[in-house]
Amino acid sequence: METIQLLLVVTCLAILAEVTYLVVKLPRQNIGKKQSRPILVDTSVLIDGRIIAVAASGFIGDTLVIPRSVIGELQFLADNADHEKRARARHGLDVVSELQAMPSVTVEILQDGSKAEEGVDERLLTLAKKHGAAVCTIDYNLNKVAVVEGITVLNVNELAQSLRMAYLPGEKILLELVQKGQDSHQAVGYLPDGTMVVVEHANKNIGQTVEIEFIRSLQTAAGKMMFAKRVEAKQQPQKVQKPIGKKPQPLRKEQKVQEETPKAPVEPKEPVAAVTAVYHSDSRDQHTAKRRQSASKSKQQTPRQPKQNARRPRSSADREAALIDLVDKM
Repeated sequence: METIQLLLVVTCLAILAEVTYLVVKLPRQNIGKKQSRPILVDTSVLIDGRIIAVAASGFIGDTLVIPRSVIGELQFLADNADHEKRARARHGLDVVSELQAMPSVTVEILQDGSKAEEGVDERLLTLAKKHGAAVCTIDYNLNKVAVVEGITVLNVNELAQSLRMAYLPGEKILLELVQKGQDSHQAVGYLPDGTMVVVEHANKNIGQTVEIEFIRSLQTAAGKMMFAKRVEAKQQPQKVQKPIGKKPQPLRKEQKVQEETPKAPVEPKEPVAAVTAVYHSDSRDQHTAKRRQSASKSKQQTPRQPKQNARRPRSSADREAALIDLVDKM
């Protein structure tokens, strides 16, 4: 009896230990696990070739599924297209071989036929809906249609855009310098995303916010770092005051014509004595005529005076008239 009881106790303890293991251990192992989702690869991604670097980095944890219709399209382009398209199609076939050779990536070939009658894009959308897969492409139109159909799209161009540096060489920003750099003349600041920026010859501006211009960027496995230089404030050149004065006015047409036309030759002048004699004679004749007119008017206006007044002295008009008569007689 004691042996049977001992066996029962041992059996109960073993069952209890097994139940405890199932309750405690198994849920912890299932935490974080999800079902694998296949990724259908498009022709454009294979021709582009950047899928190799993405797969080598380990960010693709799902299975890459390459439909046979996609490989058939690459083969058709490599045989019948022009020289440039043939080279790109052969590069796409080489990318398929490199993906299959990677140990960290699972690649499967889906046998859906070597040729898609409805088109490779339509075949990819149909397979994605059927298998619940995502589509990896860089084709803009296929991306839009897949989003409308409710299919998950992995676009390599969007991934590259999100990993691009926020600032390119030549761009200028305001940055706060917080500490010294490795060299004595350097100062260090940080971008909002944590990127370290080393500014050359800015050790005197530590603790200030200055304007910088990016020179180059350095991408390493430890992260990215950028180098910049301080933008000097440009001094505006002083304006030289010009002397105040009137601007020379352009010559008029009349003045130009007068300058261009040759001047007539100047005739020789007459002797001064002859000119003066003529002038005196003319002026004398005019003066005599005026005297006569004034005398005649005075005679008409002045009434005759009685004989008693004849002995009075002559007036100025009478004297002038007598003088004129004398001159005429001479």
